[in-house]
Amino acid sequence: MKQLLQRLANDPLIKQAESIKAMGVYPYFRAIESDQDTVVKMHGKNILMFGSNSYLGLTNHPKIKEASIAAIRKYGTGCAGSPYLNGTMDIHIELEEKLADFVGKEKAIVYSTGFQANIGAIPSLMSRRDDYIICDKLNHASIVTGCQLSPATTKRFKHNDMESLERLLNEIPFDKTKLIVIDGVFSMEGEIAPLPKIVELADKYNASVYVDEAHSLGVLGKEGRGVCNHFDMTDKVDVIMGTFSKSLAAIGGFVAADSETMNYIRHSSRSYIFSASISPAATASVIAALDVIKEEPERIAHLWEITNYALSSFRSLGFEIGATETPIIPLYVRNMEKTFLITAELYEKGVFINPVIPPACAADATLVRFALMATHTKEQIDCAVEILTKVFKHHGVIK
Repeated sequence: MKQLLQRLANDPLIKQAESIKAMGVYPYFRAIESDQDTVVKMHGKNILMFGSNSYLGLTNHPKIKEASIAAIRKYGTGCAGSPYLNGTMDIHIELEEKLADFVGKEKAIVYSTGFQANIGAIPSLMSRRDDYIICDKLNHASIVTGCQLSPATTKRFKHNDMESLERLLNEIPFDKTKLIVIDGVFSMEGEIAPLPKIVELADKYNASVYVDEAHSLGVLGKEGRGVCNHFDMTDKVDVIMGTFSKSLAAIGGFVAADSETMNYIRHSSRSYIFSASISPAATASVIAALDVIKEEPERIAHLWEITNYALSSFRSLGFEIGATETPIIPLYVRNMEKTFLITAELYEKGVFINPVIPPACAADATLVRFALMATHTKEQIDCAVEILTKVFKHHGVIK
């Protein structure tokens, strides 16, 4: 054990964390003392929140909170078992049916987290050594881990580069089982995957398609049904995965597909079979959130209004924001030390954003991630943009 502790203490990851702490700009595990809204309380002061994934701002919605409370009163606080054994409740079945309908698939199953969904479904589907998984290089860490847990060969194509994808597909024998796995919206860059072209290549090379809708549900498509709906490609995509911790105001994840595929995953996915079920409160919250999304379409409309407003503001002021088209706006710094310094200075000036460094991005692509919620106002965006502009100019990132 002493050897293990010594090795851990000298690990480069820990050394880097200690170095950042010594600089006084450590930006992680910052405690929030209030609800998750456009303004949060931290260390006793109000901070503008532009680091949340709550794209529709539903975490404080009265209907959703009441549904959660009612579920606790009826079912208690936990399920005390996995879905496979004693952890399936009638509200889990209700949620699975609503999710399948929402994303346009025959069946869905619910996992305790979105991460568990990807690390369970991907190796379950790709369970043979002669299978092939083809991934975008900027896919989320949960997809990367899911691929690592599969015995299949994983190949990675350049981000959103369809020529790179086709070269990889062309190298694989036509009759081999192939699964193209992509993020619908990329969580750090805010870019939308070119799904129509991906589906076209999948058809050409006899591959299946798996789309992670974590950051596109509640944002893209009719009634926020996601990127597959946005491109009218739901029937062409084989598996749809999503999370509840973004637009759906809770925690958990799901996978949806045709009945046969879902029956197989239900009986073979280890993180589904051997993890406790999602709590009754979270389950009821998601059911209510799906209802609210349909009942209040003005939320998505306002989210896109302020997204276009913020994108225009940042571009006009000279920020480098890449090819984002969504409420996720990367503000590129391209320098590790400056990224931490900027994050800390913004916090001191009342703006919460998240730094993005390797391995979440390349070493020369560090950024701060500015994320919008439907509950943000243009006045709040103006205030944040003004502060961001001053700080970025101070550090020489923009002129």
